[in-house]
Amino acid sequence: MNPLNPIFAIIIYCIAFVTAYFIQLKYKISNDNTRNENIDALRGFLALGVFICHASVWHQYLQIGSWEIPKSNLYTHLGQTSVAFFFMITAFLFVSKLLNANKKGINWKALFISRFFRLTPMYLVSIAVVTLIVLVISDWQLKSGAVSFAKDLFYWSSFTIFSSPNINENEFTSIINAGVIWSLPYEWLFYFSLPLMALLMLKKKPSIYYILISLVFVIVYFRINGFEGQHLVSFMGGAITPFILKYGNKKINYNRAFVSVVVVICLGLILQFETSSDWICKILIVVVFNLIALGNTIFGILKSTILKFLGEICYSTYLIHGIVLFVVLYFGFGLKPAAQLSPLAYCLTVFAITPFVVILSFITYRIIEKPCMDFSKKIRLTR
Repeated sequence: MNPLNPIFAIIIYCIAFVTAYFIQLKYKISNDNTRNENIDALRGFLALGVFICHASVWHQYLQIGSWEIPKSNLYTHLGQTSVAFFFMITAFLFVSKLLNANKKGINWKALFISRFFRLTPMYLVSIAVVTLIVLVISDWQLKSGAVSFAKDLFYWSSFTIFSSPNINENEFTSIINAGVIWSLPYEWLFYFSLPLMALLMLKKKPSIYYILISLVFVIVYFRINGFEGQHLVSFMGGAITPFILKYGNKKINYNRAFVSVVVVICLGLILQFETSSDWICKILIVVVFNLIALGNTIFGILKSTILKFLGEICYSTYLIHGIVLFVVLYFGFGLKPAAQLSPLAYCLTVFAITPFVVILSFITYRIIEKPCMDFSKKIRLTR
């Protein structure tokens, strides 16, 4: 076995599911009937997919010294397509909010408070851990000077929207968390674009204050970062479903076996492409997402309470799995000894890491994410 064999991914999923099952015996997820359960379950599958992708990337990095996409269509899509689905989920959820608030409008202050407390606390914790690791590697010496170090921390604490320099000039900075934060600036770009979208979609328009904030953010973002069209397509693809749900034929049953077959065929076709940035591949991804968001459970797989549990903790999984891999491979083995591991030994190492990733994700969700989300609800209710 090697980290590009499909069995490697299957075993990791199985280990994660078993770990989540035992956690679920004591800690049940909350049932919110207002949420799309398919989307909740899909999140759990996607976050683990990113972890599996980066586990294979790490093995490749140890061999060739270059951080590149895996030399496997399956493992490439476990990373790239999973993130594309995450973008679609964001668009689906918030375009749905806009459509459902057409007459009464959106409480923009509450929305941005919610987003801040949903994304920021766990993100800052993960960046604090990355910074700590950098300092340990640097023997607690500031190589770039205090001012430059503070500037590095500012850029990273602001979701690398403005820049993503190596902290303290450490070459491992972006690898420590497997580079996962690249997607978060796009999430913020979408959130800050919502008031501009609302101008076209809502009868009750946002105040000029939020429109100006939105416009300034979007302009500054594009001037600094530009934008990749493929990610725009992902967001647009996720925005299709809310319109179908609101204005389409509500009698159509998307959870039929025939539709599940179509989803599986599309997933198989996706794997024939080397990258998710291919336009035909992107269309297939959009089709799959829309069918799932419209109610298809892929033969009942997305009804799994275990997947829903993994979906609940997916943000922590997304942010910390890379850190766990780095700590084990850099501090546990050392990069040179890790590079000498046989493919089987490397796979067994990742299998051993997997339960820890799930457990740690659950712990950080319980002590960081959930309390902060609850706190944001209290703030919104008191304002």
